[in-house]
Amino acid sequence: MSGIGLEPDSDQPSEPADATRRKLLALAGTAVALTLAPGVTVWARDLVARRDREGAPRAKVRYGLLIDARRCHTDCSACVRACEQYNGLRRRPGPDNAQWIRKVTVTDPQTGVTRSFPVMCQHCEHGACVDVCPTGASFRRPDGIVLVDKHRCIGCRYCLMACPYKARSFVARNVRDQKPWAPRGKGTAEGCTLCVERVVAGKLPACVAACQRAGHGAMVFGNLHDPQGALAKRLAAVTTETIRADLGMGPSVHYRGI
Repeated sequence: MSGIGLEPDSDQPSEPADATRRKLLALAGTAVALTLAPGVTVWARDLVARRDREGAPRAKVRYGLLIDARRCHTDCSACVRACEQYNGLRRRPGPDNAQWIRKVTVTDPQTGVTRSFPVMCQHCEHGACVDVCPTGASFRRPDGIVLVDKHRCIGCRYCLMACPYKARSFVARNVRDQKPWAPRGKGTAEGCTLCVERVVAGKLPACVAACQRAGHGAMVFGNLHDPQGALAKRLAAVTTETIRADLGMGPSVHYRGI
């Protein structure tokens, strides 16, 4: 797994188990207070402002998506099926229903215009899931892809509560017939990985490839920071928006026509 960065390294010296447990509990309590308190939006904006002041250098690569809801057909679920098949997800009734990408339908109450489009992990620059995780299991790669380290996840589910996009799931049962590139473990959180192993191999995420095969062209994937790339050029040419931009998390998924 280290080849695709699923296990971030740590040079910190080991600590006695009791001391580590006390620190985790203290951090967990803080995370819940920040996540569930009414002032969570203010806290998130303050955190983003503080990070911006730190002046971190801009990465050369930040992967993202443009989803054109005008091209997304209401009765098409090719992207959802591709994700499930590629990552070995089995949909079943119950609270542990794993769905890394889902189709939603919204209607403008004034005009009656209806749009259908996919929603998945938004791979935010300042994601709440990363900020509230007490163990560092939720982390953001240098290329912008947000993942969960299964070895560090303690199943607290704070990331599920913090995510405003409902993009995280919890594995409550033993999982069989797993895909080697998509490890899943009982008692851990999970979500869209942007098919990171495909991306590092120069391929498109499974959902994007399926949308192209269906002939809709509703999804464009690429490097947000490459001005000569197809994604950046498209974003510069059309008007787009991100979901819940007011939270200041900086999603990597942009939408048009919603």
